[in-house]
Amino acid sequence: MLLSAEQVTKLYGDRILLDRVSFSLDRGDKVGVIGVNGAGKSTLLRLLAGAEEPDGGAIVRESNVRLEYLMQDPAFEASRTVLEQVLLGLSENARALAEYEAKSILSRLGVRAFEQKMGRLSGGERRRAALAAVLCRPCDVLILDEPTNHLDSDMVAWLEECLRARKGALVMVTHDRYFLERVVRSMVEVEDGRLFRYEGNYDDYLERRAQRQESERASERKRQALLRREYQWVMQGPTARGTKSRERLERYEALKAQTGPEEKASMELSACASRLGKKTIELRGITKAFGTRTVLRDFSCRFLRDDRVGIVGVNGSGKSTLLNLIAGALRPDRGEIEIGETVRIGYFRQEVPDMDGDTRVIDYVKEIGNRIATPDGMVTASQLLEQFLFPEPVQWSPIGKLSGGEKRRLFLLSILAAAPNVLLLDEPTNDLDIPTLTVLEDYLERFPGIVIAVSHDRWFLDRVVRRVFAVEEDGTLRAYPGGYTDYLEARRAAERARAPKPRQEKRPEKTAGAPKRKFSYKEQREFETIDGEIAALEAQIAQVQAEQAANASDYVTLQTLQQRQEALETVLEEKMERWVYLNDLAEQIANQEK
Repeated sequence: MLLSAEQVTKLYGDRILLDRVSFSLDRGDKVGVIGVNGAGKSTLLRLLAGAEEPDGGAIVRESNVRLEYLMQDPAFEASRTVLEQVLLGLSENARALAEYEAKSILSRLGVRAFEQKMGRLSGGERRRAALAAVLCRPCDVLILDEPTNHLDSDMVAWLEECLRARKGALVMVTHDRYFLERVVRSMVEVEDGRLFRYEGNYDDYLERRAQRQESERASERKRQALLRREYQWVMQGPTARGTKSRERLERYEALKAQTGPEEKASMELSACASRLGKKTIELRGITKAFGTRTVLRDFSCRFLRDDRVGIVGVNGSGKSTLLNLIAGALRPDRGEIEIGETVRIGYFRQEVPDMDGDTRVIDYVKEIGNRIATPDGMVTASQLLEQFLFPEPVQWSPIGKLSGGEKRRLFLLSILAAAPNVLLLDEPTNDLDIPTLTVLEDYLERFPGIVIAVSHDRWFLDRVVRRVFAVEEDGTLRAYPGGYTDYLEARRAAERARAPKPRQEKRPEKTAGAPKRKFSYKEQREFETIDGEIAALEAQIAQVQAEQAANASDYVTLQTLQQRQEALETVLEEKMERWVYLNDLAEQIANQEK
């Protein structure tokens, strides 16, 4: 056993977050941890990683176990370069071995300016650098808290394959259900201070959790039936009960003292929206640039009254810019946006706006209204909070005591309660727990208006959207019908169609009269010079990286240099493929002469 928690208790104030829980991790285990926001998922990971100490019980680690931990808000030194931060703490020998892999992983995660200072990176780039730091170090146990946050869809797909292939033990908190479906082998649910473990992936968890809950309900029905029978006996007159045993009375009291499984509040939201007229939102020839980089180019679209649109693309491609243009937070450089008179936009941004930490949760909602209209009638602010899984004790707590995910859920409540008829959702799945996401998806299916969502969550996009707009490198948007899986299949089919068909090299038959293989004049010249060409390309890439470090504060120049580096890397990859072919041919020629 690599790692275990034995009868661990953790308190926050007077709240028992984890109540005498036990957990074990063996070699090769891959465990997904889920639960509602605030249940204690991240706390469990911090305890396992040694970042916090339990208030009771013990965390036991095998001697010499190597452990790497990605926390939600990684610490960093602003003056260190990206590469220094990623390789921090490694010995000189270990640095030499890890540097190449670190650069490769950083490039995969879209962080290519290795010499840039950490303080100049965005929050998402810093988190991707922290992810690279734990992935490039060999370890026995990898603990990841929301590893897919701030990754685009291609990065998420790459990380999924990386973790699937990894041999060591893994424990992670994530809301990405495809990740849980494809990577983990067991699930742990944190609920009411307890841990419930289920073998299998996310689909298996859903089935086995339903079985457990039905078993608990069956046990409670049996207890209630027995309690009713015993109650009838107790209520008989003293004469009739005079000869009854004292043990039976004690059994009745024990049954009465027991509590059944608590019925959880369910976040079932009434899909309310103000009336949307025929004229909705139309974009005509929209172009938007930042400096010399055009992020959106000549985009036209008219959104239908019940549209469900997903926006995908690499980080920084212009997805959020499109939402900001529709919301009126930005103005296009060219083109025009026409908004219908009945349109009411609700914009769920990536960043939760500043909330007064001293304001009570219920007072925050009352600013929208003491009584809020829904299709099912008027509800009070307190009732609406109950629907959003904020029980009464939490409603009267200050916002400052909420977790990051709970604040995001409260922000979502404020958006939906205002009854918009157009929803703009910018990475809505970040920091929301799976129960909340499931209910949000159900809500959006019934929502009588337009939904436009930027998301990297493949499950969410497959469940919600009916067409996908992909933002290309040159700023154009390409439309694909269907959800994310349909888009991915269409993109792969297009790539296969564009790919040049490989030449069929005729291999000589090994017969006495077969002609021998030999270089053509062009191949011979290429074979003699290709090593130097590869070295020159590597030197040019190194020079571009040095220029990136020197121009780290110049966004426009940095973007140009990054594009230059990507072009050089493409040429280098082609040269390396050609080098492999030529060396293979040279080996065949040499073998013929033996």
